[in-house]
Amino acid sequence: MGTIHDRMAEDLRLKNYAAGTKDQYLRCVGHFMDFFDQSPRGLSEGNIRSFLVHLTDKEKASPPTVKMHVAAIRFLYSVTLRQPKKVANMLLPKVPHPLPDILSSSEVGHLLDAVDSFKHRVILMTAYGAGMRIGEACSLTTVDIDSKRMVIHIRHGKRGKDRYVMLSPVLLTALREYWRQFRPSGVELFPGDKPQSCVSQNAVRAAMKQALKKTGIKKRVTPHSLRHAFATHLLEDGADIRVIQELLGHGSIRSTARYTHVSTKHIAQTKSPLDRVSFNGGVTGA
Repeated sequence: MGTIHDRMAEDLRLKNYAAGTKDQYLRCVGHFMDFFDQSPRGLSEGNIRSFLVHLTDKEKASPPTVKMHVAAIRFLYSVTLRQPKKVANMLLPKVPHPLPDILSSSEVGHLLDAVDSFKHRVILMTAYGAGMRIGEACSLTTVDIDSKRMVIHIRHGKRGKDRYVMLSPVLLTALREYWRQFRPSGVELFPGDKPQSCVSQNAVRAAMKQALKKTGIKKRVTPHSLRHAFATHLLEDGADIRVIQELLGHGSIRSTARYTHVSTKHIAQTKSPLDRVSFNGGVTGA
């Protein structure tokens, strides 16, 4: 079991999977192997199916969780064990994609003001001001901030892609004040408790959760909500959707186009075909 786990970890590294994806795959495969308590080499397609049925019916796992297990098991058999026929017919569950709750500009301001730690506040300002994933903001280095060109270099984003995003003058002022107060000694812009580590994402989430309690905002909000707000607010201000796609690092315009569904300003400004209809009797009633 340990040998297969280690071999899969090596395969994931060789294929350059993101650290978070690698950890999730290994955790899902560990769950799968623990369920049968035997080597997966001798398991059948039916065994794999029975595990997924158990995961869905008995453990009541959500569709995204089941989907992650399917992806991990596919990798295990297709790459590590070289038994791709066993997973050729695996079914992916349909995953619902509810529209995110979008914070208004004023709500973003109230939220940031309510964050007690200045360090955590600046990290959240960075996430919103540049549309970053929280992991990208936490792992910034001092050389990533280019104040001459007014851009931030995001390295090794999702799917290993680098990109540049704008450096807001307001954010630059906050970063300079943060630097004056904290003077990080290493390359990490937001260092963690351990040497040569960046601040924990969980610490930033906890700080945001406490701030939300103080603001009374009832929307479903996480640090990723700031990225949603960034995209939606840019769209409402007239930014080109292709530019937003580049700033977010989306591989497909379809991922970015979801923000057209949550931009209430665009929805309200779109003319209904009813407005072009002529009524002989009017619309005010008899």
